[in-house]
Amino acid sequence: MADTPRKPAAPTRRKAGRHRGEGQWAAGHFTPLNANEQTKKDDDGLNVRTRIETIYAHRGFDSIDGADLRGRMRWWGLYTQRRPGIDGGRTAILEPEELDDEYFMLRVRIDGGRLSTEQLRVLAEISEEFARGTADITDRQNLQYHWIRVEDVPEIWRRLEAVGLSTTEACGDTPRVILGSPVAGIAADEIIDGTPAIEEVQRRVVGNKAFSNLPRKFKSAVSGSPLLDVAHEINDVSFVGVRHPEHGPGFDVWVGGGLSTNPKVGVRLGAWVALEDVADVFEGVVSIFRDHGYRRLRTRARLKFLVADWGAEKFRQVLEDDYLGRKLLDGPAPDVPVERWRDHVGVHRQRDGRFYVGFAPRVGRVDGATLGRVADLAEEHGSRRVRTTVEQKMIILDVPKERVESLVAGLEGLDLRVTPTPFRRGTMACTGIEFCKLAIVETKGRASSLIDELEKRMPDFEEPITINVNGCPNSCARIQVADIGLKGQLVTDSEGRQVEGYQVHLGGSLGLDPGFGRKVRGLKVTAEELPDYVERVLRAFSEQREEGERFAQWAARADEKALS
Repeated sequence: MADTPRKPAAPTRRKAGRHRGEGQWAAGHFTPLNANEQTKKDDDGLNVRTRIETIYAHRGFDSIDGADLRGRMRWWGLYTQRRPGIDGGRTAILEPEELDDEYFMLRVRIDGGRLSTEQLRVLAEISEEFARGTADITDRQNLQYHWIRVEDVPEIWRRLEAVGLSTTEACGDTPRVILGSPVAGIAADEIIDGTPAIEEVQRRVVGNKAFSNLPRKFKSAVSGSPLLDVAHEINDVSFVGVRHPEHGPGFDVWVGGGLSTNPKVGVRLGAWVALEDVADVFEGVVSIFRDHGYRRLRTRARLKFLVADWGAEKFRQVLEDDYLGRKLLDGPAPDVPVERWRDHVGVHRQRDGRFYVGFAPRVGRVDGATLGRVADLAEEHGSRRVRTTVEQKMIILDVPKERVESLVAGLEGLDLRVTPTPFRRGTMACTGIEFCKLAIVETKGRASSLIDELEKRMPDFEEPITINVNGCPNSCARIQVADIGLKGQLVTDSEGRQVEGYQVHLGGSLGLDPGFGRKVRGLKVTAEELPDYVERVLRAFSEQREEGERFAQWAARADEKALS
């Protein structure tokens, strides 16, 4: 009798994820599951400073270890910049060493956007001496240089630190700059001044090796302004000023926001936190991220994915039970802001009777000479305090009433607009292909020329409008939450050629009805067509909008023909 054929052995079943899980330390998964995690385990990113100062600055770019060059140096604000002449079509196909130039972008963290005129003047001098005059104000209140040589980095650090500035953890898988209201402590309508909390968080967390190896970057904000002026909905953790009916001014806590290719609006924990407790809660949240954050895949390593899986209730329970050892008070949500603009541009009265003057550089791009002149103008008009905003703007504080008019004239003479058009005020752009290794298209110059075209074509347009231009899908310029968000990519023009262009997002917003923009199927525009397209959409909005209707509201209901 022939043998009965045997069935193939059933595959051995494993519990889902048991062999590796998500790489969460709290679950005992300490074995690095990707190259980035291995690099961090091999040596803490903060340690690279010694090698920069003692080896690389003396031996030059070619002496830099690859893991330091494309990894750990970010812990001190250093990224290699894009080699000139590499077009956007090659961004994703070249090896890192082929994209790297021998110069660096250097990011200076400006927590809370707070600068003295002495600090601003040092930033200006560094730009002129070491960065070929470059100095970009970011939408996270930082300042970025380009063309930095590793040989000059120790001297730049010496000058920055002599005036209380730092590049420590300006980049990398770390707690990055803490956003703050640029008018903290001086605005007449402020709910609570968050400055002491920012300073205490800085003291405890920045440069602390207990928090220098996170799954990925950690973005945070603290603001007591009723304007909600720190984009709190898209940070990993945000503390938003509110008034508790029994305990008075304090903060409402939000967690799990973020953009990039998987955008998520943060969620409220429903907890009220007193000013003196903000640093404790901040430490608790960043510790949860360190211990429970997903380290297996870089694409899922942000806190927003953990919050989405856990939900606000579980997150708050773990925070209270495992990290704070006490319950938090329930509290109210922040009020909806009454103003559309949150950038503090213009002339505004302070609570002490003096004035602050906010002004708009062109898409955040300035230069060392201009920064130096801003410092001079501030001091000439009685001020020694300057601020940066999360909208790539700047503010001079403490101006006596009798000096305001003269200061405004001086700023306008530098093309720093105190009364800008909606296009100058509302257009923002990331670094783009000029310097960024991830970019596919040009951004700063394109956005600047777009402003000029729209001002010429639509001089009577007065509605608030935000136009955010990004060089790649990563949304450094917050394209999903702009009225008109433009995501750089290669598109096909009318002659069948691959050219620079943008995928269009319409009707995103923060503050008032926060949400992400609408994508119209197949709607992409070439860079050359961009001014025509934006003009066409804005004219349709002007013709079709109802009384008091904002662009985001109109875009949500408009038919695709009006948006195309």
